Formats: sequence, structure tokens, C-alpha cells
Amino acid sequence: MRSLPEADPGEPDKRSPLRYLWWTARRQGAPLLAGIGFATLWWLVQALMPAALGKGIEAVTAKDTGALVLWASVLFGLGLVQAYSGIMRHRMAVYNWLAAAYRTVQLTARQAARLGATLPKRLSTGEVVSVGNSDIAHIGNSMDILLRGTGAVVAIVTVTVILISTSLPLGLLVLFGVPLMAVAVGPLLRPLHKRQARQRELTGDLSTRAADIVAGLRVLRGIGGEQVFAARYRAGSQRVRQAGVGVAGVESVLEGAQIVLPGLLIAVVTGVGASFAVAGEIPTGQLVAFYLYAVFLIGPMRTLTEAADKLTKGHVAAGRVIRILSIEPEITGGAGSSAGGVLRDSYSGVTLQPGCLTAVAADAPEDAIAIADRLGRYADGDVMFGAADLSTLPIEEVRSRILVADNGARLFTGRLRDELDVRGEATDEEVRQALHAACAEDIVEALPDGLSAMVAEGGREFSGGQQQRLRLLRALLADPEVLILVEPTSAVDAHTEARIAERLAKARAGRTTLICTTSPLVLDRTDHVVYVKDGRVLAEGTHRQLLGDSPEYAATVTRGED
Repeated sequence: MRSLPEADPGEPDKRSPLRYLWWTARRQGAPLLAGIGFATLWWLVQALMPAALGKGIEAVTAKDTGALVLWASVLFGLGLVQAYSGIMRHRMAVYNWLAAAYRTVQLTARQAARLGATLPKRLSTGEVVSVGNSDIAHIGNSMDILLRGTGAVVAIVTVTVILISTSLPLGLLVLFGVPLMAVAVGPLLRPLHKRQARQRELTGDLSTRAADIVAGLRVLRGIGGEQVFAARYRAGSQRVRQAGVGVAGVESVLEGAQIVLPGLLIAVVTGVGASFAVAGEIPTGQLVAFYLYAVFLIGPMRTLTEAADKLTKGHVAAGRVIRILSIEPEITGGAGSSAGGVLRDSYSGVTLQPGCLTAVAADAPEDAIAIADRLGRYADGDVMFGAADLSTLPIEEVRSRILVADNGARLFTGRLRDELDVRGEATDEEVRQALHAACAEDIVEALPDGLSAMVAEGGREFSGGQQQRLRLLRALLADPEVLILVEPTSAVDAHTEARIAERLAKARAGRTTLICTTSPLVLDRTDHVVYVKDGRVLAEGTHRQLLGDSPEYAATVTRGED
């Protein structure tokens, strides 16, 4: 089978889920048409077999050896064609399923990378996870069913034509019976659509709650809140179960309709055909063929009912994908350029001189975070980078030159060295120096495989202080032009904090660095300290100068102590 294609650069239509499904189908038009062709051939061959078998029975009845050999050969040939077309239909069905599913994965992954910090503000974790867990399967199924569904329609039309040419009453019975059965299942689709959408929403909310509980498990154990959150999770789980039961109720009726309705049509067609045979209006071979046609119609008719179900689920899933693709980033870039230099936030007045280790001490921690977000272009602001407005630079350039490292960053599953050296360009000596600067040697030495050890999800095997030092190590290995650290030592002991402060100043010597902190141990090692009150710069100088000149600064960093 051919390798799966990359997602096309063309933008999908985001106006409706149906338009997205149509866009997906057009992107894989050639394999989809090939699959429809093989599916149609597969169904047609099966539709012709009863006629060949009926002719063979008539040859036996007439004791015509030549005709018997002829129709036996035709039946054998049809069997070979059916086997080949069935194999190819299945191969193309799998290919189209995977192409549609993974094209959706590619689009949503690229959109998530494009949105960056905007995504968690607009959508919950559970909603994003559910797209990869189940929605891609439903979208793939909707492409798969197009093959068999189209072939089933052609097969039903073919059988109807054959029956009309043989017996007008039987042909008309099938011609009007099939649409009536399709109309009969129509009222089930709307409630199924609504219940599926509700179940998807509840499942996404439950996934988000589960992620929050796992992320905060240590805190919950510390405050004794495990039982409270477990009870909330159980209640949410029951709501999902009840919604699933509601969906299953409608689906069970739909599944039952796939058996009952075709069975009724078969019974009617067989009964009418038998009455014609008894009256001598049709020969025995045609009666057998009519019965086989009636039995054969179960397959394509069930396929049509299945198509209604899968297309409904695909419509719901496509709606969730469209919701992600329709979000626009809060922060966008331009096409300008900058040679670098002074980085200044006009609103607060915080200015970073090139090559200096600067600290921002704010009376309110959220003010320091807001400044870091504006300087790193994670929030809008009037920020100048050298002679250029930061908002005019391409967002990719900003991210490569200015790194904001806070305690919300995560460690990912994988080899520890790969998770720390994300670009894969650091030498062993650079890794050793970064380990020393972040005081993380003991963490690596305690691991049986050292830097080759595998990190569990979220780095849960490490304590809070260890995770913080590893995040600092990762930021140092990235070695950006401007590094902005938000409370990089808040989770370590005072002795380790003092060593990190001293080593960090040496590791970033000659490069622009900003540390948002109120720790006196760190502030005393910086070149310049900016004190921010109510979001604006109130005082500047060295740590020791500000202790003597600014009572507000002294009260903030000493916590009221002498």
C-alpha cells in the first residue's frame, strides 16, 4: 500500500462539518474514486451471481449440458472477479480511512502548534484529546463508508432493473420498498446526532477533569482532597455513562431496523415470487434467483443504514475539528526584522540591556508574569526590540530569539537527554556545564541510566524541586538570545537556590537574561534590579542599593523581616 500523503497546504473549508468532510474527500479524490470503483464492481458481481445461478438451475431442469457448463463457467468467473475486487476494495477502504484520519491529525497538530498559548485558553484538554482519541476514527469511517455506500446504491439499482425486466411487480416492489425503508430510519438520525454530540461534550469534560486530577495529585494528597475530587469524577463518569446509554438506545433501534426492515422486504419479495412460480408465471430457476436477490439485498441495505450512522458520527466529529481549526491565534507576527539590542516594555518601563543579568521584583507576582508575557510576545504590548517593534517580527523569529521559561512548562515522555536538549545540538561539555549551572548533577547521578533514562509522563518520578531544576537546565541548553525566567528557584531549598543564583550569573554572562523573582539570594547576584509596583517601574538599581533606598522594595523582598 502507498505511503500516506502529507496534509495539503490548502486550507479546509471551516464553515460547516459537511464542508470539511467534502474538503477531506476532495483531497484524496483519486484513491476515493478508485475505492468506489472497486466497491461498485464488488457489489455488481454479487448482484449478477443470482442471475447466473438461476440460469444454471434452468439448464439442469432442461438437461442442457452445454448451457450448464456455460453458466457454471460464468459463475466461476464472477467468483474470481468478486475475490479480486473485494481485496482491492478493502485495501482502498483502509487507505482512505487512514488518509482521512491522519490528515485530520496533521491539520489539528499544526493548528495546535500555530495557536500556541491561545489553545489552552479557548479549549479544554479533554476536547483536544478526544479529537485524537475518537474523532479521527469517525472521520475515517465516514470516508470508508462512502466506498461501500456508493457501491450499495449501484447494486440496489442493478437488482431493481433486473427484477423489473424479469417481473414488473417484483421490480416495482423493490423499487419502492428500498426508499421506504430509508425513510423509516430517518427519524432516528436526528436524536442520534444530538445524543452523540452530548456524549462527546461530556467525555471531553471528563477527560479534562481526569488530567487536572492527575496533574495535581500530590497537592490533593497533601490537603486530603482525594475523596472529594474522586467523588466529582465518579459523578462525571456516571453522566458520561448515562449519555452513552442514551446513544446506545438509539443505535440499538437503528441496528434492529437494519435486520427487521430488509427481512420484511425479503419476506414480501419471496412470497410474491413464490406465488408467481406456483401460478406458472416464472420458472423455478427465476424463483431461486428472486430469493437470492432478496437475500442479497440485505447486504447493501444494511450498508446504507450503516452509512447513515457513520456519516452522522463523522458529522459530529468534523464539527469538533472545525471548532479547533476556526480558532485564530491571539498573538500574530509581521514580516519585519530586528538586529536585536535593548528589549523594552513601554507600559511598565522595564528595560533589558544587552548582555546584562536583570531581575524584576514585583509587589504582585502577576505583574511580573504579565511583563514576561509581553516581553516574550505571549501577550499584546508596546515592546521594542532594538529599533523594531516586537509585534512586527515573525512569531517564529520571536520564539527562536526570546525564550520565556516558567513553572508551567512540562517534561515529556522520552529519553532524558532528548527532553533536555530539545534541538539535539548540544555537546557533552555543554550538557555538563548546564547540569552544573542548574545544580542538577545529583538528579542525573541518581538515575540508573543517567541521561539515557526514560522520563515518565509529565516527569512525575521527579519531585517539584527536581522538575524545576530540569526545566532550568533545558532553558539553559536552548541558549536563546534573550532568556526570561519566571521564579526559577521557588521550589528549591535556600542552599541550592544560592548555588543556582551564583552559577546562573556565570552561565549567562554576556547574554541578555531576565529573572522574575523576589528571592534576595537571586537578586543579590544580578547586575540590575527593577522594582515594579502596580505594574509600573518604581525603582531601579542593584539589590543592595534598593534595600537602602526603597522601603517598598525592602518590604517586598525581605517579607517584612529586618
